[in-house]
Amino acid sequence: MMPDVTALAALAGIAVLLGAGLQSATGFGFGLVATPLLFAATSPEEAVGLMMLLGVEINALTLAGERRRPAPLRKEVARLIAWALPGMLVGVAVLRALDETALQLLVTVAVLGSLAVRRARPSGGPPGRWALPAAGLASGALNTATSTSGPPLVLYLLRRRARPEQVRDTLGVIFLSFSFLGIAALAVTGTTEAIPEAGVVAATVPLVLLGHLAGRRVFARLPARRYELVLTLTLVATVLSGLLLVLL
Repeated sequence: MMPDVTALAALAGIAVLLGAGLQSATGFGFGLVATPLLFAATSPEEAVGLMMLLGVEINALTLAGERRRPAPLRKEVARLIAWALPGMLVGVAVLRALDETALQLLVTVAVLGSLAVRRARPSGGPPGRWALPAAGLASGALNTATSTSGPPLVLYLLRRRARPEQVRDTLGVIFLSFSFLGIAALAVTGTTEAIPEAGVVAATVPLVLLGHLAGRRVFARLPARRYELVLTLTLVATVLSGLLLVLL
């Protein structure tokens, strides 16, 4: 049994490294890669607490560890987070009403449908007034229902025609806020089972740092004209992988 546990822990470490690299390079995707194996290698509660802690690290590194001035869309960040808060309550209700397969199927259909409409009818102007509230509500709901809050935000920022650094930094600020909100919620509710073991933290924190350093080099070398394509492909891979994991 011990070799299996050791192998699973090693795979989880690799997933943390790769997930951090993906998020550093594109702005999101850490949870997609790292969460499933962390859930398998630890308890669900500990995995949730660890992901929140590592989420603080990877997003803080993106925003404050690159010797540059972050360029988030500040006003929109505040509004998106404000709309996400009631969305989180909606997500809890949805989580209780639907099973995991139905939730992930809804996410997959919504994202692929939105991308198809966007390709068929390219945007010629700014998003409509409904777009930001919808993205915030959906992101908050998905954060508590499926732990995949990224797709609505990415779709909105693609529609917004934000620059690559704006997309990456806007996502970083929002995800950092979500991590702090999640940690606060765990603390208020006394969910001590979510406190990760010191050894696990000591092993994974350096992996996030290494992944971030590799990913930011990829981002620096990625042509701006290719960024939207890479972001779209990552988004599609995110929802399809999530659906596959649920179905399997």
